[in-house]
Amino acid sequence: MSRSPKPKRFAAYAAFWPHYLREHARPMTRALHYIGAGLALLLMMLGAAVNPWAFVAVPFAGYGFAWVAHGAVERNRPATFTHPWWSLISDFRMFGLFVTGQIEPHLVKAGVTAART
Repeated sequence: MSRSPKPKRFAAYAAFWPHYLREHARPMTRALHYIGAGLALLLMMLGAAVNPWAFVAVPFAGYGFAWVAHGAVERNRPATFTHPWWSLISDFRMFGLFVTGQIEPHLVKAGVTAART
């Protein structure tokens, strides 16, 4: 993983969101995040409806896939370590935009080009 000497800090979520998307430039990184977010949502529903122990697996599913993606695919440090809440919100925002077919304009606006993907 590449390690910058000083992680970027953002004063507002509006500035963080494009940065977050650029840190997820590769399709495989996003795909692994989608798998993790989907599993986390499924486990939350399972925990609420069937077995509360399913909630224990939620962070492992969500963060496990994401951190593997950053280490093995994107080769950068997850935003979770500098902006944990904004990162969590962005994970599910990106997942929702993907599921609804609306992610592409956000990627383009953030500067994630076809050459990087």
